[in-house]
Amino acid sequence: MTKVLIVDDEPNQLKLTEEMAKRAGFDVISADNGQEALSILRTNKSIKAIILDLIMPNLDGMAVLEKMRKEDISTPVIVQTAKSSMELIITAMRLGAVDYFVKPVSFERLAVSLQNAIKLEHLENCIRNERTRRAGTFCAKDIISKSPAMNRVIKLIEKAAKSNIAVLIEGEAGTGKELIARAIQGSSDRRGRPFISVNCAAIAHDQIESILFGYEKGAFVGANSGQKGKFEEANGGTIFLQEVGELPPAAQLKLLRIIQNGQFEPVGSFATKKVNVRIISSTTKRLLNIAQTGAFREDLFYSLNVFPIYVPPLRDRKEDIIPLTEHFMARFGAESGLRIYNISDETKEMLLNFNWPNNIRQLENAVFRAVVLAEGTCLRPADFPQINLCTSSREQLRKATIEQSSTNIPVHIDDNSLILRKENIVEQFENEKFLGKNGEITPLAELEKELIKFALKRYKGHMSQIARSLKIGRSTLYRKLKEYGLAERNEQNVA
Repeated sequence: MTKVLIVDDEPNQLKLTEEMAKRAGFDVISADNGQEALSILRTNKSIKAIILDLIMPNLDGMAVLEKMRKEDISTPVIVQTAKSSMELIITAMRLGAVDYFVKPVSFERLAVSLQNAIKLEHLENCIRNERTRRAGTFCAKDIISKSPAMNRVIKLIEKAAKSNIAVLIEGEAGTGKELIARAIQGSSDRRGRPFISVNCAAIAHDQIESILFGYEKGAFVGANSGQKGKFEEANGGTIFLQEVGELPPAAQLKLLRIIQNGQFEPVGSFATKKVNVRIISSTTKRLLNIAQTGAFREDLFYSLNVFPIYVPPLRDRKEDIIPLTEHFMARFGAESGLRIYNISDETKEMLLNFNWPNNIRQLENAVFRAVVLAEGTCLRPADFPQINLCTSSREQLRKATIEQSSTNIPVHIDDNSLILRKENIVEQFENEKFLGKNGEITPLAELEKELIKFALKRYKGHMSQIARSLKIGRSTLYRKLKEYGLAERNEQNVA
């Protein structure tokens, strides 16, 4: 559940506000003074919004807002006061408050205010991340993570940023390796300088040298003018080589030379160029295994693998699934102009139970689709049909599909007869006979009986055609009809 902090020195008012926030579906943490509130904010980074009383002894609400600004604590604050002084409220807004209400507040007003504040917090994070990414200042603290498995990664990012050491990032596809590379640059003294990303697996082997190192006029057919390579574009900054294990031998040799002395020759040129580039590489395969087969130079492997970082898959960092989902929900909701505020508990459980074989990239795409499909302001399991299909039991899926079925979906006139009604959906699930109602495998005799019934209906009782399709003799077919009590029914249908 989403955590909110409520700060009030009046016990009765604090209790009342707590109860309303819990009723609205929030997980509540409370404090009865400003100093305690600041201590909680400094240690608990999971708080998404604050309801702050302005008038308190010792450290009042204004002082809390000032200290939050100085300490760069960006959690959205809703201020409350017993006096409707516009001057007081305006001052609080200037110090960073996002909303206010006068005591006593109604349940509806409090719930809406908290939802808006949380949505604003997500949007501000999205905007901040996008701004820092574009400016080249995205750093370790901007990575959305609560997982212990990622704590080591973040510490390694901070250590790697203190030097120009070559970094090799290993991990499955979609785990965020490029984000790690950007965080290393954004935390280093190269922040704000060029960050050039090259996917080595997406470039043809006969073109990769000219793309990485550039070429001179006339170097090959069609080279009507010279062109800078990616290393020259990244001069002074960082080049990120994705799937570095896919480099062909000639490009590997040139890359080794750049690592050793920063020099290279463009394709078609004998003149040496020098660049000051930090090299960060990544791979979805074990580069050491590739090197041991001879497909990748061992000396280059050891030059790239000076500072290895392994990024764990999303299934090993489940604590990050919900924060990432909330981040994507806010981002796509804002981009699409849709008001999506929350995620149901059932949805959270479903997302946590899924293995995410394609990691964060798959989660991002799933949330995008869910935001578009959502009917209300809360994401529910039905908004994740593909994930729901993999995590739900057969009976749960059957029930959810029937409940969600509707004839109001637009259908092309040519396909009008294909509209699914509830009866059709029930029949579709009931025809799935491999599993019985008790969850056990259906006996072979029952499956055979159903198959013969289906063949009788399909071929309208023509025994020769049925026998041919089932690859059995007619005498065997007649025996099975009698055995399963289908002979009389078939005679009636044929008559």
